[in-house]
Amino acid sequence: MLARTIFQEEHELFRDQVRRFLEEEVIPHHAAWEEQGIVPREVWRKAGAAGLLCPAIPEQYGGGGGTRLHSAVLIEEVARAGASGLGFGLHSDIVAPYILAYGTEEQKKTWLPKMAAGEAIGAIAMTEPGAGSDLQSVRTQALREGDELVINGQKTFITNGQNADVVIVVTKTDPNKGAKGTTLVLVETNRPGFQRGRNLEKIGMKAQDTSELFFDNVRVPVSNILGGEGKGFFLLMQELAWERMQIAIAAVAGAEAALDWTLAYTKERKVFGQPVIDFQHNRFKLAEIKTEVQVARVFVDKLLELLLQGQLDAATAAMAKYWTTDLHCKIVDQCLQMFGGFGYMWEYPIARAFADTRVTRIYGGTNEIMKEIIGRTL
Repeated sequence: MLARTIFQEEHELFRDQVRRFLEEEVIPHHAAWEEQGIVPREVWRKAGAAGLLCPAIPEQYGGGGGTRLHSAVLIEEVARAGASGLGFGLHSDIVAPYILAYGTEEQKKTWLPKMAAGEAIGAIAMTEPGAGSDLQSVRTQALREGDELVINGQKTFITNGQNADVVIVVTKTDPNKGAKGTTLVLVETNRPGFQRGRNLEKIGMKAQDTSELFFDNVRVPVSNILGGEGKGFFLLMQELAWERMQIAIAAVAGAEAALDWTLAYTKERKVFGQPVIDFQHNRFKLAEIKTEVQVARVFVDKLLELLLQGQLDAATAAMAKYWTTDLHCKIVDQCLQMFGGFGYMWEYPIARAFADTRVTRIYGGTNEIMKEIIGRTL
């Protein structure tokens, strides 16, 4: 593979640190977490103590003081390890940045140090049973009564839902204003009226506590509004390019991991007296996969450079999200085939990857929505 020039020595040292943590604290236990349907909170605290949470949040708020390149390293290594139960990425690189960018000083000081330490776990609640990619259609309301907001509604498919201590909730503070009536509200999960629903049973990502959330007259102070009343839709649109890039970063790293697992297996496994890789069909297919992964890696690294320069537009991020996740799913399917019957066994990482990767074409905006975004630029 081509040498990557986007990362410096400090990022590679951080990569080594992340790999050690995953090898010691995550990989040996991940199968058990898949059975339990949740990652224990103790692992979050250990990750915080190791400096792996909120790596791009400034040190003054307890974070690592790094950049989104540090975040990219963490995303890549979690994907490469197949540790799909860890909700670190959403916590550190979606929830925390919203609070950092749009929160009041009090909100930042209240939540960011705890999130960086793993003492508080963050979630964001956008999707509803009747509103997915169309965020203007959310029905959860946060209506003002004096100095409080009264929140009623339901959210679903919420990552970190069972563990979360604070949730950024997408609400309507004025249902008659459409997008301009959308407001982000910080909701502490210990407030009366907040209820966690089912820990959803999914095809894959079985260790991830993806949940339903219910809000029944949940009262929060108006000071819990994040970024200003009626500003929610605009703020969500501002951050979507980075969120979709995170999915693309993980997809390429996951495809690389699938290739590595398959190369190791096909060199060792023998059929008709020779290694599986020695059959021309398999060798050519692996050559195709290696080429595709390389092309994807160069594309995503270039977009990371643009992102750091503040030059990545929404349509290009949408290209990365849809194309890399389509590619990842295709590669995992092709690699699984080379494992034969063993590829269908849950004990093999390629089987778990087959189940885990399918959702990447759905979350973060479906790939069909990504094409719609791109299509508007034609």
